[in-house]
Amino acid sequence: MERRRVVITGIGMITPIGLTAEESWQGIKEGKCGIAEITQFDSSSQKVHLAAEVKGFDPLLYMSKPDAKRFGRFTQFSAAAAAQAMNDSGFEPSEEEKDMCGVIISSGIGGLGITEAEHDKGLKSGWDRVSPFYIPTGICNMAAGKVAIDHGFRAMCTTPVTACAGGTYAVGDAFHYVRDGYADVMLCGGTESSVTPLAIGGFTSMKALSQSEDPLRASIPFDAERNGFVLGEGAGVMLIEELSHALKRNAKIYAEIVGYGATCDAYHMTAPRDDAYGAAKAMEMALKDGAINADEVDYINAHGTSTHLNDQTETLAVKKVFGDHAYKLAMSSTKSNTGHMLGAAGAVEAAFTALALKDQYMPATIGYKTADPECDLDCVPNTGRNAVIRYAMSNSLGFGGHNGSVLLKAYE
Repeated sequence: MERRRVVITGIGMITPIGLTAEESWQGIKEGKCGIAEITQFDSSSQKVHLAAEVKGFDPLLYMSKPDAKRFGRFTQFSAAAAAQAMNDSGFEPSEEEKDMCGVIISSGIGGLGITEAEHDKGLKSGWDRVSPFYIPTGICNMAAGKVAIDHGFRAMCTTPVTACAGGTYAVGDAFHYVRDGYADVMLCGGTESSVTPLAIGGFTSMKALSQSEDPLRASIPFDAERNGFVLGEGAGVMLIEELSHALKRNAKIYAEIVGYGATCDAYHMTAPRDDAYGAAKAMEMALKDGAINADEVDYINAHGTSTHLNDQTETLAVKKVFGDHAYKLAMSSTKSNTGHMLGAAGAVEAAFTALALKDQYMPATIGYKTADPECDLDCVPNTGRNAVIRYAMSNSLGFGGHNGSVLLKAYE
């Protein structure tokens, strides 16, 4: 089977540091932190009071008032990011082309806030009084479904639900789908909006969240004082297409996707393997898929959650895969800016990686103060830098042992 080249031609984002891809990327360059006091509910009775919320989002810029009322916030985010990506790409498909255009958008939790609200309504008014829109708007795949409806994309439309790795799986699966000729164009990414009492409570009780009261010291990947992640929300969607399809319409190209690897630890519900086997294997698979040597990678956008085990294990995995070159490449975590966006994280971070290649700029890990000998690679502390980046990788490691890595190349 012919392996076609696949490029990124459109990017849309709704993040805690910006309401567009341009704003979000500028926020990265400025070292902006999107973490603040929770505003979506009263968290005073809970242990965690910080989250990385999206600020000032207006769904009416992207959909009708009835749709804005019916669809959950996570679907609103994905619809907005997809609309931005389409507009950014300049792609206007003919009716015939739409049969070769698909959608893969992940969500880890979907409409959790809808479930909480409708459960409260059922307890108070009776279960037959819950909204008739509860099921269709609360399910995870509705984000992908609405995007397909909005743009008339009729090829495969699906939703990887692989926890924190979902956004990476969406991008990687879409890349393979286009590369192998099943579609010419895909909208791919992830979305999440689960800053809710139940989600905060659940992650808190399993000791996953930072209880810091200082927004600048809450999400601190690779720092020795890290003590948990900060829950974030938002969406990232990219339009990817086969190279000749993009060139034919004179599209601008951010970067090329060249490799993808996905593995499972098959080990534990939430903890990574001590030997980092699964994470390392996913990176090795991405390198092999892209037919490049490890020493050609200059930058890694790390999963980098700011939990003790994740950051330690990911660092070990990179050392196993890259050997001595691990100390020559840079590996930063933009979760220091955005918090952990769960099913949207990998998609937003893949988009940041594409922008890093386009601008030849390595994002910083902000808020970094205390070195950890177990995380001794170059995390680009506090200040981003201009640098030559040939190939860059974006990693995600999810609950359930899901590991994913996508490999991108500066477009030539």
